[in-house]
Amino acid sequence: MELNSKIPPGPLEQKWDSHRFNMKLVNPANKRKYEVIVVGAGLAGAAASASMSELGYKVSCFVYHDSPRRAHSIAAQGGINAAKNYQNDGDSVKRLFYDTIKGGDFRAREANVYRLAQLSVNIIDQCVAQGVPFARDYGGLLTNRSFGGAQVSRTFYARGQTGQQLLLGAYQALEKQVGKGAVTMHTFTEMVDLIVVDGVARGIIARDLRTGEISTHLADAVVLASGGYSNVFFLSTNAKQSNVTASWRAYKRGAAFANPCFTQIHPTCIPQAGDHQSKLTLMSESLRNDGRCWAPTQKGDTRAPQDIPESERDYFLERKYPSFGNLAPRDIASRAAKEVCDEGRGVGETGLGVYLDFADSISRLGENAIRERYGNLFEMYGRITDENPYRQPMRIYPAVHYTMGGLWVDYNLMSTVPGLHVLGEANFSDHGANRLGASALMQGLADGYFVIPITIGDYLAQAKLDRITSEHPEVKAAVAASSERMKRLVSIGGKRSADSFHRDLGKIMWEKCGMARTSQTLTTALDEIASLKEEFWKNVSVPGSDADLNQALEKANRVSDFMELGELMCRDALVREESCGGHFRTEYQTPDGEALRNDDEFAHVAAWQYNGDGVTPTRLVEPLTFESVQLSQRSYK
Repeated sequence: MELNSKIPPGPLEQKWDSHRFNMKLVNPANKRKYEVIVVGAGLAGAAASASMSELGYKVSCFVYHDSPRRAHSIAAQGGINAAKNYQNDGDSVKRLFYDTIKGGDFRAREANVYRLAQLSVNIIDQCVAQGVPFARDYGGLLTNRSFGGAQVSRTFYARGQTGQQLLLGAYQALEKQVGKGAVTMHTFTEMVDLIVVDGVARGIIARDLRTGEISTHLADAVVLASGGYSNVFFLSTNAKQSNVTASWRAYKRGAAFANPCFTQIHPTCIPQAGDHQSKLTLMSESLRNDGRCWAPTQKGDTRAPQDIPESERDYFLERKYPSFGNLAPRDIASRAAKEVCDEGRGVGETGLGVYLDFADSISRLGENAIRERYGNLFEMYGRITDENPYRQPMRIYPAVHYTMGGLWVDYNLMSTVPGLHVLGEANFSDHGANRLGASALMQGLADGYFVIPITIGDYLAQAKLDRITSEHPEVKAAVAASSERMKRLVSIGGKRSADSFHRDLGKIMWEKCGMARTSQTLTTALDEIASLKEEFWKNVSVPGSDADLNQALEKANRVSDFMELGELMCRDALVREESCGGHFRTEYQTPDGEALRNDDEFAHVAAWQYNGDGVTPTRLVEPLTFESVQLSQRSYK
């Protein structure tokens, strides 16, 4: 397997425009001859389905819910980045590019990141044209705010949940095409395998979640937009059904999996409230614009926050990072909160929390101004915690949120399997080792609206594809393997639920491959996951049949993939003997506790090749070449 990034030659600022000009085109009449499968309908999937069908391609879109309305994107409350520079505060495409490279601790491709920054300005225009109700100032102009990792205001937001509003815009475009018959929607349908014929992706095997029927779907190209894999930790900000199965089955069919250990911990989440919680509640990073993070200076201080005098409060982000303060990027802010709690200065019943205090902002701006900016978030917090954040500080704690790892793709968003394209959080991303807040939405929409509609045409114009049917031997073998897997799971007849295995896996991952990892914890985790996996295949309980609605079977199928992924994540983290972004190996840190990179040995993408069950995968390397930015120790001080 070869990792050819296909980054176009020429100056950084001209690569994308030159590449678009040099790509092969498919004329409108011929587009109607091609069929494309899209798995997932979040921002990337919905945007891609709508855009490609508008061009004339026949599109089939698969979602495991009753409609294309749920995605990780919907959790994004705070906004979407774009280098419009409406505030005239010094922003530019180049600054967004640099902030993203730096925020990702210099572990992303320059060319991809610059393209993303370029396209960001088009995204806002696209979404405004679709009617997305971005917030506006008193004069009617679009307004924005700043997010962590930047000193400029470039984050456009909608009142309520920005992700939801952007999804409604994308879904509007998608449903218009569904209404025209240009997109065929397959609801309650989950991809369970990738069909690869003669080394080329030609379709998927899907399971109807209502009837259990295994079906074959063939096409000229496959697009995965199935999201990230944060639920490997069991507790994350992802919806409960978010999973890795589509990506993992593609990995087992030849798609390299890149940087799996790069996971992001979000600093502003509501602390866990009990042992039976299945999802953690995300609070928008925008709160850090006006809220101040602090903890008591004394260990074990159980006084109410209003009883702790100013002299006994440690505004730790402002102390450690005076230039950025509470706007330090997510990985740094999360780690700082963890360190405070590890010292015994955490707040709340569990001691796993810090305060996010708006008293100064309310005093300066007035309660009405804060209510106008964050009213929906304050209301949500109040309903969940039964505390009034206008009168007392919020309690926050980091939680697993986003995954920067994913299937490896080249500049055209194609994986190592020809014909298989991967978009949004499902690919190994343009973010490097850490993602700046509000950039996930930017990447999903850039990939779906502006990149894949062009690059997939270049692929189809050059591909030599023979017609295949469901009777092809490789197709029949994939169907048989999927059917056999389901039958095997229901036949085990064990005593433990899939959820119980998932919860145990999550604890291993959080404690040993979470915000801080060591060689010892990762080695232990690999042993523990192997034992857990062995027990799973002997003792998981999947009541019912594989030929019916069976949510226990759905869970077991996904959890088995999560266990294998967990092994790969720990393996990847163990080999990467450095700290960078969200990957923090405690053995590798600067004297003042910051991430210590090893650019001589690890300035590369690590992509893993599947070699069979129980066989150690092969680690492939794509060197990262930096021509426009200088590698330096990341500093937000």
